Amino acid sequence: MDLMVVFWGLLALAAEGIRCQGVYAPPTVRIIHSGHACNVEEERHTERVYTIREGETLELTCLVTGHPRPQIRWTKTAGSVSDRFQDSSVFNETLVIAKILRNQGGRYYCKAENGLGSPAIKSIRVDVYYLDDPVVTVHQSIGEAKEQFYYERTVFLRCVANSNPPVRYSWHRGREVLTQGSDKGVEIYEPFFTQQGETKILKLKNLRPQDYANYSCIASVRNVCGIPDRSVIFRLTNKTASPSIKLLVEDPIVVNPGQTVSLVCITTGGEPPPILTWVSSNDSLPQRSVVKGGTLTLPAITSEEAGIYSCVASNNVGNPAKKSTTIVVRALKKGRFWITPDPYHNDDNIQIGREVKISCQVEATPPEELIFSWLKNGRALRSSERMVITQTDPDISPGTTNLDIIDLKFTDFGTYTCVAALKGGGIPEISIDVNISSTTVPPLFFSFLVPPSLTVPRGKSPLVAREGDTVELECLVSGKPKPIILWSRADKEAPMPDGSMQMESYDGVLRIVNVSREMTGSYRCQTSQYNGFNVKPREAVVELMVQYPPTVEPVHMEVRQGLGRPVVMTCRVLRAHPSRVLRFEWLLSNRLLHAGAFDPQKDETEYTIRNLNREGWGEYTCNVINEAGAGKCTFQVTGKAYPPEFYYDTYSPLWQDRPRVYGFKLQWTQMNPNAVDRIVAYRLGIRQMGLQRWWEQEITEEGNIGKGELMTHNLTELIKPESYEVRLTPITRFGEGDSTVRIVTYSAPINPHLREFHCSFEEEPICMFTQDKNDDFDWTRHSAATRDTKYTPNTGPSADRTGSKQGFYMYIETSRPRKEGDQARLISPLFNVAPKNPYGINNPPAYCFGFFYHMYGKHIGTLNALLKQKGQMTSEAPVWSLSGNQGDRWKQAKVSIHPTSSFQVVLEGVRGPGIEGDIAIDDITLEEGECRDPPPNISANALSTSSHIWLLCTTLVLTLLEGQR
Repeated sequence: MDLMVVFWGLLALAAEGIRCQGVYAPPTVRIIHSGHACNVEEERHTERVYTIREGETLELTCLVTGHPRPQIRWTKTAGSVSDRFQDSSVFNETLVIAKILRNQGGRYYCKAENGLGSPAIKSIRVDVYYLDDPVVTVHQSIGEAKEQFYYERTVFLRCVANSNPPVRYSWHRGREVLTQGSDKGVEIYEPFFTQQGETKILKLKNLRPQDYANYSCIASVRNVCGIPDRSVIFRLTNKTASPSIKLLVEDPIVVNPGQTVSLVCITTGGEPPPILTWVSSNDSLPQRSVVKGGTLTLPAITSEEAGIYSCVASNNVGNPAKKSTTIVVRALKKGRFWITPDPYHNDDNIQIGREVKISCQVEATPPEELIFSWLKNGRALRSSERMVITQTDPDISPGTTNLDIIDLKFTDFGTYTCVAALKGGGIPEISIDVNISSTTVPPLFFSFLVPPSLTVPRGKSPLVAREGDTVELECLVSGKPKPIILWSRADKEAPMPDGSMQMESYDGVLRIVNVSREMTGSYRCQTSQYNGFNVKPREAVVELMVQYPPTVEPVHMEVRQGLGRPVVMTCRVLRAHPSRVLRFEWLLSNRLLHAGAFDPQKDETEYTIRNLNREGWGEYTCNVINEAGAGKCTFQVTGKAYPPEFYYDTYSPLWQDRPRVYGFKLQWTQMNPNAVDRIVAYRLGIRQMGLQRWWEQEITEEGNIGKGELMTHNLTELIKPESYEVRLTPITRFGEGDSTVRIVTYSAPINPHLREFHCSFEEEPICMFTQDKNDDFDWTRHSAATRDTKYTPNTGPSADRTGSKQGFYMYIETSRPRKEGDQARLISPLFNVAPKNPYGINNPPAYCFGFFYHMYGKHIGTLNALLKQKGQMTSEAPVWSLSGNQGDRWKQAKVSIHPTSSFQVVLEGVRGPGIEGDIAIDDITLEEGECRDPPPNISANALSTSSHIWLLCTTLVLTLLEGQR
């Protein structure tokens, strides 16, 4: 009695918890797989490993519970960094990777969260199996043997195949299988690992005539994952030789840009005939290149395509042959000059009568073709005692020429031009002008160049622009030659508008299109080093101020409220420029409600509706305005109810109404039911998938709906196996709220609820029963109306258990080729056992397993019922068994079972000594609790263990009573 009080007390507490908290629950996750897995096994620490063959479709489904419905995301680790899911599957319950690749193996995680508690995460490791074609390479060694006057020639055949799992090799010579010790002239090494993978070596010692043959290497992963063996054949002859090639081109090849270059490679030896390929030092051949046989063609070559190109020949004998050539593309670039002493350096003043050196440098490809010439005022200048021209200077960088003017005179004033060219021609010359002016300050001093100056025009800093405008930042630059201007950010380490840290300008103007607020700040303009290495750069700063409308929050907000309640809307300013003078205005639709100046002490403005009425529903806009424009906060004030939240965790929501009709228990909770007026009804819409017409009805609600309160409505008359779209819409005084839609799909119960399980085999899926793959033959589904009239007479039923000729049942056909002792096993779906104690099952629950059987015929064998629990083999001893002819009638069997974990029941039919031995079963049931009324017509060998104990107890009691008389 005390235990009952405790039980009912706990039940009351549980019910109270449900009433207070509703059905809201944090998420749980379980991963299941679909498709053709090679193997799924549990490793230590409950890690699941899913094995799949490369090229197959990986399909993983994340089964979640929790309310509201959790959001799902798939992620992956332990794979290639470049792995990417299909965007459509990352957030779906099912992750699909079609034609999976080997580098897509790894651990896949399913993460589910619904805002309650911590996210739930489960993982499964995917192992991708594959086997590539093996490759055989042949190597030979020639070495002098001691005390012998001949050369021993030894040949090694190496076989390599990439695979997962590890590969196993075998060697064949012709049709002969080669094994260690089978031939004294053959030695087989144990596999060893190289960079190419596991290698199997066959050694042929001192080649004999019979060794010239076809050799086969067979790679096998023992048909794991259904991967067949792969093989390769190599024909070894006395002509077998490694490849040799020849390039029919010069080295190097010097060409002008835009030319078409053809490289020709031919084989000069090798058996079998080698295969030719081309490779480049740039990792890959140019995209426009064309390879045809041994010829590589590079059309309209560019300087970026210059480099080393190699022809590689391979026939798997010895090492591949490789010949290379270098393509050099002529080019001239980066011309520059400097003067010694530097006229811009404070300590290096140039005086008449002293030596002056002008240096000119360019980058040339190829450098040996570079030639220089000098001009003075456009006329050729030749080296003399006072004008010394040097083509190269060992003390400075290559590609440099110097003009030394000794004992500088006023007659040396003029323009000196350095001209660089390539001997081969075809490339434009580069010329650099250096001006020597007659300006002297003070006397006896003069300037070789006009030094640069840099200023910002009046009114160009600070520069004010509005966001979206096009602006031009300007620095006036002068000098001879005129230097390039470099622009950069002066106030912070930030990129320029084009994304680089520095931008060049030839006219001193920086043009910015579609200027944004992030571009506000200081910009530095600076002369480049182009006009002399030691010239001190000039710089200036331009200030840019970008005006932009106020940035506000919230940009859009939905406010749901019931009639008669207050509503407060707040629009907050985050930033604005200018920010000193701001105005605001509140509008409902286009009607002005309130306007004024923004309080400079605050960063927000507020509007209040004291008592919401029907006219107050609508779109409210708050405009915050400055010189650049307006920022807009939008509030949608509505009395619409929030959408319902369908409850997906209903245990077995499907039930069988009639053979072709099913029902569905629809359950939901209401999101924030007290946010608006009371929900008075729901509009339920339902339509068959693929059809246009909706059927609608109203579900009235009495009283207030509590948060988390679970509501239920049964959908009936649903046609098997059709799916339906269900739409649920709450209704208040405002009208219809937001709708929620879900799909109801018919499927035979995968894990049926024990209290509802009943199977009469009327439907083709046979209630998710399956045939055991390890038995001798299968059970057959039949009805008397469709059964072949030629079936064996005097055995089997003439109708199903209810007497219907059209009703279906399962039976074993014992005609030939069946023989005595053959077994057929039918396995039920998996049933879950929910422990009442959350820490485990101390007292296993009882279930009553019942079925009808028909055992008629003189050759009837045995019918067994067995219990199979998860993680265990099928129990050897049946929980129920019956043998022999039981007459031409259906009888019922019931047996109590006590599983300790998820379980299945197995019905095993054993063939008797002859063909008149058909056994049939029908109307299988499974109910919670002990069997209360076991049928009296079960023979002694069909009694369960509990029945034996019951009989034993009865016998003991009768014996004691007899002794007291």
